[in-house]
Amino acid sequence: MLARSSLARIASQPSPLGAAPKTARNMATLREIELRLKSVRNIEKITKSMKMIASTKLAKAQRAMNSGKQYGLANSEIFQHAPSEAPAKRKLFIVVSSDKGLCGGIHSSVSKATRRAIADTENPVDADSPIMVIGDKSKSQLARVVSKNLAMSFNQIGRDIPTFADAAGVADLVMKSNVQYDSIVIVYNKFISAVSYEPAIIEVVNENSLKESAGFRAYEMEDDVTRDLAEFSLANAIYAALVEGHACEQSARRNAMDNASKNAKDMIDRLTMQYNRGRQAAITNELVDIITGASAL
Repeated sequence: MLARSSLARIASQPSPLGAAPKTARNMATLREIELRLKSVRNIEKITKSMKMIASTKLAKAQRAMNSGKQYGLANSEIFQHAPSEAPAKRKLFIVVSSDKGLCGGIHSSVSKATRRAIADTENPVDADSPIMVIGDKSKSQLARVVSKNLAMSFNQIGRDIPTFADAAGVADLVMKSNVQYDSIVIVYNKFISAVSYEPAIIEVVNENSLKESAGFRAYEMEDDVTRDLAEFSLANAIYAALVEGHACEQSARRNAMDNASKNAKDMIDRLTMQYNRGRQAAITNELVDIITGASAL
């Protein structure tokens, strides 16, 4: 009985100065939830703003894509009337992506398509085919797998709507490079709709293949004509791939920001419910303490 009375006196003594109350853990948890709610709300505002910006840019990108597709159609007509008689033994892959992220699987899509194209080639020489990349994102992805194949990379292209001057500059550097190839394969994202895209391939023959085709041998032309036509056809194909890839990027960024906003909203709802439950539990505990103290008195 003496021991019990001593324990009762000790338990009834007030807490020492500076000691944390019993609900300190709950209050700290509520404070953490409140700070997390604030940060998630800020993230939701950012993703919604980025979605609106991407939606505005998508309309402009689609208009540029529709006009840029005419360049690709002109190229396809040329190569249909002048097909290459000998199959290409060594191909140069030009991968079209961009330097920006937060746009879903745009960059990984063309990177995977390039790796599949190299792995599925029947000619073993094509396993060492050179690769040129437009954009830092796909470059970093391909550098981890086929770093020995990377011959050249381009950046700061497509920050805004791509122009023909950008494509002509890339084509000029490709033609002046010392890379040996029989044909050029351009890997890019094909725009299907505002919510879907798929990787596609455009093949462009080089100057020698144009000279050896039956359609060009029927006419007497100087070497400069064939060389200029090959470079112009390459610039056309790159420009068509750039504008279509840019439209796919804006569409994917809008969809990614829309999904991020929805996820943030779901997280806000869960955190709000968790905060309300914790706050209600803390108030209930305080009421129990007050009622218990009043009953003891």
